[in-house]
Amino acid sequence: MTTPMPAHQTEPKKQRGLLRRFASYYKPHMRIFILDMLASLLISVIGMTYPIVTNRMLNDLIPNRAYRSIVLAGLIVLGLYILRMFLRFFVQYWGHMVGVGMQAQMRTDLFRHLQQLPFDFYDNHETGKIMSRMTNDLFDVSELAHHGPENLFISGIMIIGSFVYLSTINLPLTLIVFLVAPVLAVVSFFCRRKMRDAFTERRKTTAQINASIESSVSGIRVTKAYTNAEKEQEKFEKSNGLFKNASRMAYKAMATFSSSTSFVTDIFNVVILIAGGLFLYNGEITFGDYSTFIVSINLFINPITTLISFMEQYQNGVTGFSRFIEIMDTPVEEDSPQAVKLGKVRGEIEFRHVSFHYQDSREILKDINLKINPGEKMALVGPSGGGKTTLCHLIPSFYPIQSGTILIDGVDVSKISKDSLRKNIGIVQQDVFLFNGTIRENILYGRLDATEEEMIAAAKRANIHDYVQSLENGYDSEIGERGVKLSGGQKQRLSIARVFLKDPAILILDEATSALDNTTEIFIQQALDELCAGRTTIVVAHRLSTIRSANEIAVVSGGQIVERGTHEELMQKENGIYRELYALTMR
Repeated sequence: MTTPMPAHQTEPKKQRGLLRRFASYYKPHMRIFILDMLASLLISVIGMTYPIVTNRMLNDLIPNRAYRSIVLAGLIVLGLYILRMFLRFFVQYWGHMVGVGMQAQMRTDLFRHLQQLPFDFYDNHETGKIMSRMTNDLFDVSELAHHGPENLFISGIMIIGSFVYLSTINLPLTLIVFLVAPVLAVVSFFCRRKMRDAFTERRKTTAQINASIESSVSGIRVTKAYTNAEKEQEKFEKSNGLFKNASRMAYKAMATFSSSTSFVTDIFNVVILIAGGLFLYNGEITFGDYSTFIVSINLFINPITTLISFMEQYQNGVTGFSRFIEIMDTPVEEDSPQAVKLGKVRGEIEFRHVSFHYQDSREILKDINLKINPGEKMALVGPSGGGKTTLCHLIPSFYPIQSGTILIDGVDVSKISKDSLRKNIGIVQQDVFLFNGTIRENILYGRLDATEEEMIAAAKRANIHDYVQSLENGYDSEIGERGVKLSGGQKQRLSIARVFLKDPAILILDEATSALDNTTEIFIQQALDELCAGRTTIVVAHRLSTIRSANEIAVVSGGQIVERGTHEELMQKENGIYRELYALTMR
């Protein structure tokens, strides 16, 4: 039996894995990144010229009254500072562009990965939280990508360079000052972990606020209709309160870290003041060297301060990248190794002993056996929550079944490539989703390579062409977010036109007209009847008057098929569930 690795060993291994994956995003930008590091190196070297020139002036040029050399030294420093200005521009601009490029690639990878995740991922993750990971988290990652290597590189060069230079002035005094550095390392180590945990929690609450805002803004019309603005405010303030508390803990940890490390850096000045004064008193250092040492110690303190400030950015970036990796490591939908592509689909559908439950929930479907012949219309009716919609979702393999088999034309759907399967299935739902864009874009979503003539033909068959022609911009009219500028009937017709254009062999109508008024339903039903012609159709309906012509009707209750037959056959069953439901709808 394999012994699990102790937690204290897995954490560094995990961190190394994260760093390797993070570093891989530098590869496309390596040329600019190397130039950025070279520019940073020159900036560090130029930064060391001032104390060197200061030492030369105090110990040589000024005592010897070398006027021309003093002016020349000043001009050289000025020229170097001008060069440093251009180098800093390069680092600030192109360095940030490296970060932006990496951020864009991560966002592309994340978006592509999100498109491939299974339905149950979206059942358990709110849209606002996903958006937070794509925006706020990756922005912090971008900042770390730019400033991280730069700060570490410059600070490292400055610390090493300052040690070498200060040693040339006075080695014993330099060693005394540098002995304080381990104290800073110990303080940083103990404070960093608390900071990391606190900022991780704050990141989670930020995502929660985004989710709350996304939900409230999307449902603003419902909020206004029910005059529940105060309730939404209450829900928001709850998330906002969690964010404030998490931020308080994060900034408390950061303040502890910053104040403690700043105190240690202040000790450097105290050490120089006392030790340097004693060295000067004992004649072990000249006044010029002591003055230079005081000026030059900033060569060491400044990079230390930079590293301290960098820790917050590091925590934000690492936390953001960890959350990015968390989604990227979520398994995607995959076809089985033996997956085949469907050819011409006849449309035969068969359920054999199918049982299903969602994650961490009771069983939804129990031993379903059902067969639908090509071109037939099967209606599913029954109480809400009985499993009708779930049964429909299993046909396009939106969820994996726990037991049993679903076959299309005799082929197990688990052995059909998902793209091939779903291209042959059209779905019209009660809650129509339209993308923010034009009417043309939403219809063409059914088949992106369709011609203008094919698109218009689909719109005509869905009885929406005349309405589109009445608009000033016709098919190029914007419909607003989720089709807010359209009526319920118009949105439904648009979704039907989309399916006409797709031209699938199998059609699923899931409560397609239940949200419409009776007059609109009549017109929509005409379009749906034409859409169903020649296709294997599964209809989920509460209005039983719309499915009387179905070849067969199955009553689904409690996850099981409890009655089957034609409308006439089911109506003849005394005390039958279908007969009772039909009587209720006719009242």
